[in-house]
Amino acid sequence: MSETTEGRAAAGAKGNGAARPGVQAIDRAVAILKCFSPRRPEMGISDIARATGLSTSTTHRILASMQANGLVRQTAQRRYALGPLLVQLARSGAFPTTLRDAALGAMRELRALVDETVGLHELLPSNERAVIDQVESHHALRRTYTELGVPIPLVYGAPGKVMLAFLPPAAAEELVTGPIEAVTPATITDPARLREELENIRKQGYALSFSERTPGIRTVAAPVFDHEARVVGCLSVSAPESRMPEERMRDLGPVVARTAGEVSEVLGCARG
Repeated sequence: MSETTEGRAAAGAKGNGAARPGVQAIDRAVAILKCFSPRRPEMGISDIARATGLSTSTTHRILASMQANGLVRQTAQRRYALGPLLVQLARSGAFPTTLRDAALGAMRELRALVDETVGLHELLPSNERAVIDQVESHHALRRTYTELGVPIPLVYGAPGKVMLAFLPPAAAEELVTGPIEAVTPATITDPARLREELENIRKQGYALSFSERTPGIRTVAAPVFDHEARVVGCLSVSAPESRMPEERMRDLGPVVARTAGEVSEVLGCARG
């Protein structure tokens, strides 16, 4: 892309009210930062220009400004790498480092909105889950988790199913093939039915449980992803059946999914 073409594009965007020069500069700087990865920790100007579609001269100008602000640094080979400011911010404690730290504020807000117990569930290395925290409902009759930290198979309940749905396919299939023991009369034990439900969960972004793990308790859950877009846990809203008709559960689904998405964003997962 030539400087003239870039200039015309910028002028056109400005004329359409789509972007101002300062905003465009930020967009270009972000595009450059996104070029770096563990596989490409250092890049030359020509590599960056090709990856972003910017001209070499524009790339050089933006890199000079980014270097002056600590966003990139120049190596001994006159290539570019991520700069010291990013490292300082990452290690400053300004970013939550655990799932619990990232989720607690959102959990309180969600509880205030729905006044039902909000649970935080973490995916374990064993491909099981554990409840690691909760913000309880104010209702006298409410869901209260008593098994904090205890491993639970993913095939049981909305929190497990929603994580199972977003596991790598081979890992998920190994768990789905069972055998699955019924822990309540509503437990899904048929692998074919469970596969169908997991497909629906992937499409809608949340899972429902109709007393499938705990008698008398219905749950809505949505996944939380990390900076590599891997599922690492989920948020759930649980309540007694008397306050959780199916219509309310389906109304809550997008709300829980939106809140879980906010937690994912705090953990570095880009929305999209």
